[in-house]
Amino acid sequence: MGLSVSVSPPPASRDWSKTAQQLPGASGEMLSSAMQSLELREQDLTEMGSLIQSRVVLEVSTQVQTLLDSLDSAPLDIAVTGESGAGKSTLVNALRGLSDSDPRAAPTGVVETTAEPTPYPHPGLPSVRLWDLPGTGTPSFRAERYLEQVGLMRFDFFLLVASERFRESHAQLAQALAAAGRRFYFIRTKVDQDLRASRRRRPGRSQEGQVLAEIRADCARQLEKEGAAAPRVFLLSAFQLHRFDFPRLQATLAEELAGHKRHALLLALPALTAEAVGRRKETLRRHVWKKALLASLVSALPGLPLQLNVPMLVETLGSYRRSFGLDEESLGALARAGAGSPQWLRAQVRSALARELSPAAVRDVLSQAALCGQAAARLARARLPLLENLVAGGISFVAAYFLLQGALEDFAGDAQRVLEAAYRTEEEGGPCDPPDPGFLYD
Repeated sequence: MGLSVSVSPPPASRDWSKTAQQLPGASGEMLSSAMQSLELREQDLTEMGSLIQSRVVLEVSTQVQTLLDSLDSAPLDIAVTGESGAGKSTLVNALRGLSDSDPRAAPTGVVETTAEPTPYPHPGLPSVRLWDLPGTGTPSFRAERYLEQVGLMRFDFFLLVASERFRESHAQLAQALAAAGRRFYFIRTKVDQDLRASRRRRPGRSQEGQVLAEIRADCARQLEKEGAAAPRVFLLSAFQLHRFDFPRLQATLAEELAGHKRHALLLALPALTAEAVGRRKETLRRHVWKKALLASLVSALPGLPLQLNVPMLVETLGSYRRSFGLDEESLGALARAGAGSPQWLRAQVRSALARELSPAAVRDVLSQAALCGQAAARLARARLPLLENLVAGGISFVAAYFLLQGALEDFAGDAQRVLEAAYRTEEEGGPCDPPDPGFLYD
């Protein structure tokens, strides 16, 4: 729940609500949004109040930085295992947002390419690692020995991957993981190939939903036959990650992880649906007050200029923009995947700070937000008296807070438009079949 603040123009000043409409570029857009709803979230004020116990700026600054560092460095280790040829390495790459041809990608091929557990860090979040584990299913395979060899306890959860159908080795792994109290999920890959084969066998009669239901039921039946209790099966295509069961898998993982690990997961896995974009926005929003407080504390240090917080805010906004896939590299990668031209995708990005992020634009927004945020700053000071001594009377904090809150809303909206445009283009191009690799991929 938030505390809404009605903002009135300062006495003997210009009408800033009208000024906001007239301002060019980023400042006009951001200020207009802020004027519509200046709100300090109750939860943010409560959390900030429990942190600010000292009048010493450096002490509070160190506390906030420590909290942010622990958030950014939270480890998350995901194990991907299964039989050779099931598509483990290709799935590892897809979950990291990379194509198989990317220099940072896990190697793939027609034979088993993984001889020992190999970690692949997420390109933007190095503390999130996807582990490509050696293939299972050999005649000498023993689940208990396998889990001991790969280091069972180092992983937060397991993805048990199969193509065509699940086998006895998967059930053995599931039973061993359940006995050890480890979380695992069954992943059936290459369903795009299954659908293509079904259309070839039964042209004109193949119904995608029916085929997928049959595959899912067969997987569950095979696993239960081998002794797996109540298996949870997710159908995926590494080449079309936005389709099939990936959104459901993503939501399930988010529900079953907590704290910093949940935050890391929501930022690491590709956000390819409106729901996933919304979850990413909310997990970032929970920590806006920390970013804003740290930026304002920097500008309040004795002898330092007020605008020293601008580079910090630019860096934070840049990380938000990358997180929502609005930077040039992300848009280019989406275009290369066949989801429209770079120009078409770029045209869906409407917020000024997402289109062009610069120190000048941030300074402009901060200045206007400070003028319009005086009422909110008074509220913050009333709730947190120490804020007056720490952060230039609360004005600096409130300006940074609303800048970041507004940017998150705008970037999330842009991300949804980009995804809608990208996948609408894909659908209008015909059946969503990626190029057939012509061989089994691992």
